[in-house]
Amino acid sequence: MKKLILLLSILFAINLFSQGGNTFFSVKGSKIISPDGKEVLLKGINLGNWLVPEGYMFKFDKATSWRLIHTVIAELIGPDDALKFWEKYRDNYITYDDIKFIKSLGMNSIRLPFDFRLLTPEEYPEVWLDTGFNIFDKIISWCKKENIYLILDMHCAPGGQTGDNIDNSWGYPYLFESVESQNRMIEIWRKIAERYKDEAVIIGYDFMNEPIATYFDAEKLNPNLEPLYIKLTKAVREVDKNHLIFPGGAQWNTNFKIFGQPFDDKLVYNFHKYWCDTTQEHVQDQVDFRNKYNVPLWMSESGENTDEWIAGWRRLMEKNDISWCFWPYKKMDAKSCLVQFDKPEDYDLIIEYANTPRNSFEDIRKLRPDTEKVKKALDKFLENSLFKNCRPNEGYIKALGL
Repeated sequence: MKKLILLLSILFAINLFSQGGNTFFSVKGSKIISPDGKEVLLKGINLGNWLVPEGYMFKFDKATSWRLIHTVIAELIGPDDALKFWEKYRDNYITYDDIKFIKSLGMNSIRLPFDFRLLTPEEYPEVWLDTGFNIFDKIISWCKKENIYLILDMHCAPGGQTGDNIDNSWGYPYLFESVESQNRMIEIWRKIAERYKDEAVIIGYDFMNEPIATYFDAEKLNPNLEPLYIKLTKAVREVDKNHLIFPGGAQWNTNFKIFGQPFDDKLVYNFHKYWCDTTQEHVQDQVDFRNKYNVPLWMSESGENTDEWIAGWRRLMEKNDISWCFWPYKKMDAKSCLVQFDKPEDYDLIIEYANTPRNSFEDIRKLRPDTEKVKKALDKFLENSLFKNCRPNEGYIKALGL
C-alpha cells in the first residue's frame, strides 16, 4: 500500500511538472509566467484609500495623510467614535462584492496598498497586531473565491520611504537614514512572508511604494535604495522562495538608474507614470532597462486623468507588453476610478473644517460644526461606500479595455 501511495505521488508530481506545474507565479526572461506555465499580462487595479486613506479622496486639502485625517475626525466626534468610524470604514469600503465586481470586469490581479501600522504600532516595535493580518486573510479568501490574484504593497513603511502624505510619514524619508527603521521593515516583511509563503493566490511583494520623492537629496538617498531591496529580499527568501518581488524605482517609482544587475531570479521591476503624454518616449527608459537585463516590467500605478488619457496609456502599456495596475478602484464623487459613490448631505461641513487652519484648541472649539450633523454625515459616508451603493464609471471601464 505504501509503495502504491508513493507511486501515485510521483506520478502526480510528474504530471504537474509536465503541465508547467508550479503553484506560484514565476518569471522567464522578460515574461511573467502564471501558475499554469503560460505567459501572462497582469491587468489590475489598486485598492487605494482603503488601508491607506488619502486626504484628496476625502476632499480634504490640508489633512492629506491618514494621521491628519484621523486628527480631523477625532476632533469632530471624539477619539472613541473616531476609532469606531475606522473599524467600520475598513469593513465597508472594500468587501467581497467589490472583489467579485473587479473580477467580473476581466481583471486578473489586485494591488493592496497597506500601512505597516496595521501590523505593528509605530510606537511599540515589540507588539504585533491582528488587525492587518486579519484583513489580509479576509481579502485572500475573497480572491481565492473569485480566482483573482493579489500583490501586497507596503505603501507606508517604518520611518517613511517617500516623505509625503502618501506614506503617512513625518515629512521626510527617514527610512533611508535609520538603521532601526530598516531593521523593523525587514522584520515586518519576514513576518508577512513567513505567514503567507504557501499562499498561491498572492503573486508577490511590492516592498515599498514610491520611495524618495523628487524634492529630497537624490544624490544622498538614492544609493541606499537598492541595498535595502537586497536586504529585504534576502530576509524574505530565508522563509519564502515562492513569491515574486516587485522592486520599484526612486523618485515616485520612476528612476531605474538606481538598479544594477538583478539580485534575485524572481524580480519584476515596477514603475509609476502620471500626467505625461501617452507616447513611447515616456516609457522608453523602462523598456531599455528591460531589454538590457531581460526582466519583466509592471506599471503598478497610473491614472487620475481623463478616460481618453487612461485609454491611451493602457494601450501604450499593452503595445510594449507591460503588465499594468491602474489607480484607484473607488472614490467619492469622482469619475477617475472604476466606481464612485455619492457625497453625503452635510459632508461639506467636514470638508470646511478640515480645510480651515486650526492653530489652537480655541480654534478647534470655535470652528467645530454641530457634532450630530457630522456623525450623520460620516455614517452616511460609510453606507454610501458599500459596493451596493456605488456606481460604475463606464467610461473609465471602457478606457481600460474591459
